[in-house]
Amino acid sequence: MITSTSDPQPADFADVRATNLAVVLRFVREHAPCSRADIAASTGLNKATVSSLVADLIDRRLVRETGLTENRVGRPATMLVLDGSPYAAIGVEINVDYVTAVAVDLSGERLLSWRRSFQGPDVTVSQAMAVVAGLVRRVTTRMAREERQVLGLTVAVPGLVGTDGVVRVAPNLGWRDADLCGDLTKALRDPGFPVQVDNDANLAALAEHRFGPWAGTADLVYLTGGIGVGAGVILDGRLRRGGRGYGGEIGHIQLDPLGAECRCGRRGCLEAVAGIGAVLEHAALSPAEVEVELEETVRLARAGDAHTLAVLAGVGRDLGRGVSMIANLLNPEVVVLGGYYVPLAPWLLPEIEAETRGRVIAPDAGGCRVVASALGYGAAALGGAARVLDLVDSGRLPRIS
Repeated sequence: MITSTSDPQPADFADVRATNLAVVLRFVREHAPCSRADIAASTGLNKATVSSLVADLIDRRLVRETGLTENRVGRPATMLVLDGSPYAAIGVEINVDYVTAVAVDLSGERLLSWRRSFQGPDVTVSQAMAVVAGLVRRVTTRMAREERQVLGLTVAVPGLVGTDGVVRVAPNLGWRDADLCGDLTKALRDPGFPVQVDNDANLAALAEHRFGPWAGTADLVYLTGGIGVGAGVILDGRLRRGGRGYGGEIGHIQLDPLGAECRCGRRGCLEAVAGIGAVLEHAALSPAEVEVELEETVRLARAGDAHTLAVLAGVGRDLGRGVSMIANLLNPEVVVLGGYYVPLAPWLLPEIEAETRGRVIAPDAGGCRVVASALGYGAAALGGAARVLDLVDSGRLPRIS
């Protein structure tokens, strides 16, 4: 497991202790089991400071001792590992056809993962907030029964989310200028932990960067595979949202001016020609029906049905055009296909790879690999929890109770 976007460094200013606590916590996260001497040698902090910081982290139940090791020169050392058992981070994804909630502990271990049907386009923002608030209350109640303190909540939304947590536009949900962060905080009656809102592709990219098989990859792009298509972009190990938080909307790059109408009102967007709707032409907006049709599509493809294979080949080529733009512009090491693209990957990936080889200007497609996500449909919700853990990594530690 790799931490993602907030890398604390030793500091000399007023918040030096909080910063250095985060430095030590991160080191333990990445190198456990490790000793106090290991921490001092690697971080540059002196041994007395490290001992004090470790004692603080133990008091907060973020780190625990796990016995001695004799496999070293000199006296046996007391080893440290991550604890965090009293804590939980929550992520929620609002999608067109489902809502997912995930809770993880400090090490990223999943404590629960719930998913329920949701008719996004048919409900108002306030109705959606009632659904999400009810789900979050169930999660927090479960965490309370397990005597875990909730460190924070991040909600993933398929749309343009400003840095202020306002959803400026979510075309597939029919939302505009929705203050989800403020509305949800009120609906939860000021829950006592931070509430954040971000784009679903951004958060799914964080999940891949922290928990996925390609964890720690410095340059990674995640493509959502729901009703919409968005891109979460990590460059140089950091999530890139753009100047106002609106980056990554690759689904609305126009590939064909005469193509199918998109939900955004334009024609021929990547989302319209290569989104899941282009595969499941008659899919209703409920996860059960979408997934039934998806299973049938996979069955027909495996059986060699000519029409199904032709549709998948066309979608794969159009996705390849989109991936080629990403590769030419950003040169990522890996592009991860998520959501409903994952079960279709055996038929999509060969077409995508062929298209990128022919369209990317750099040799060997710039070294860009295209892979299917291993995190499942809950990647964006898992990324929401990862963003909460990022706050801890950057120094916002829970107080000693």
